[in-house]
Amino acid sequence: MTYPDITRPTVVGTKEIIMRVFVTGASGWIGSAVVEELVGAGHQVVGLARSDESAAAVEAAGAEVLRGSLDDLDSLRSGAADADAVIHLAFKHDFSAFEESGRTERAAIEALGDVLEGTDKPLLFASGVAMLAPGTVATEDDASPFSGSESPRGGAENLALSYVDRGIRPVSLRFAPTVHGEGDHGFMAVLASTAKEKGVSGYIGDGSSRWPAANRLDVAHMIVLALDKAPAGSRVHGVAEEGVTTKEIAEAIGRQLDVPVESIAPEDAAEHFGWIGAFFGIDMPASSDATQDLLGWTPTHATLLEDLEAGHYTRHLSA
Repeated sequence: MTYPDITRPTVVGTKEIIMRVFVTGASGWIGSAVVEELVGAGHQVVGLARSDESAAAVEAAGAEVLRGSLDDLDSLRSGAADADAVIHLAFKHDFSAFEESGRTERAAIEALGDVLEGTDKPLLFASGVAMLAPGTVATEDDASPFSGSESPRGGAENLALSYVDRGIRPVSLRFAPTVHGEGDHGFMAVLASTAKEKGVSGYIGDGSSRWPAANRLDVAHMIVLALDKAPAGSRVHGVAEEGVTTKEIAEAIGRQLDVPVESIAPEDAAEHFGWIGAFFGIDMPASSDATQDLLGWTPTHATLLEDLEAGHYTRHLSA
């Protein structure tokens, strides 16, 4: 399949524009870094914003604002219809309404796909490497095991990749379970808060389970490279470290908080860690070798342990 030459620069006012890119989740943890990369690369960016606060952040990053949300499918259609490419990063991270979040994601992909059908335009969308192949090193060749609206993320990856046959260039952006950096409020922040509350930095079992990780800035750069280089139907892995052991993570948090580091029995994980206990003990390493070769991408920013040792997740807890 050949793609239209949407990378040929055009001029808007006095500024040369490469592409007009619609970004959902534009003010989010990963999305805000992606917008900065896109603007820096010469793209014109339109960011979806649900609130006044989000709109202000998108504008401050040098992007236009389109007011809307994942629940407002017309706003998604409008943004996609007026763009040369779509980068869909927004997601409802509500573990108390897991199936509803999946249904919302599936509806968003369907809305974007309907607009882009027959245009050969890129549709890059967020996915993950977690649970692809537990216990073995997941690669880009591993198909997602999740299909259907009731599955994790609504089976959106398989749905979106099937749109190759509808004249779209879908690309799955599979992120590591922890995309880290200063200001991150994800899994590492939850583990640090739990260690502070319990007075113990715990790991499950022998602590040998591995979690892949990537720095937020490296992931943002990978996404912009994928916009230009990733072929239709491809899967790229936002993974800089194949697997950091859960014991190493616990030890780094323990050092920063000056609390003991202890093993938590698997049967006690839910009580000790809460909802994250269901995930923290799973061995789910992942490779990005194929992605690095395909995109010419080399992660260069701080590692997960370096960010933990820098106090990004514990400084506020020690004050």
